[in-house]
Amino acid sequence: MSIYDISAKLEDGTQYSLERYRGQVMLIVNTASKCGFTPQFEELEALYKKYKNEGFVVLGFPSNQFKQEVATAEEAASQCRMSYGVTFPMHEIVKVNGKDAHPVFDFVTSHSKGILGKSVKWNFTKFLVGPDGEVVARFGSTDKPSSFEDEIKKILG
Repeated sequence: MSIYDISAKLEDGTQYSLERYRGQVMLIVNTASKCGFTPQFEELEALYKKYKNEGFVVLGFPSNQFKQEVATAEEAASQCRMSYGVTFPMHEIVKVNGKDAHPVFDFVTSHSKGILGKSVKWNFTKFLVGPDGEVVARFGSTDKPSSFEDEIKKILG
């Protein structure tokens, strides 16, 4: 199974296949609108705007698994867009750990290990996926997006 075989739903319920991002560099992030790391949306958006025309996309997946998200995906995305100017794709609220974890997170966590092994420790864990669909790197909640910009540039060529 490849990451491109996985489908996801945008905040408005529109379902699509990650196949649309084949050949691009993806930064997959589990987000939360009521988290101490929520200000990272600013840096995520800055990276997205800077590199989107070079084949880079940020994919935000709100999760309430750590009890720091609002009630609905649309509310979460709206808050991110209004407070931080987010324009990158935001998705439905998903689980990132356990038997009900979204397939995207099953894939990225099984292809990278963090401090707690496969599990996502907290909100704003970030997974950098190369243009071949392979997980290149995993960054924790405390890793600011700007701290790995050079790695993004290197993968983009």
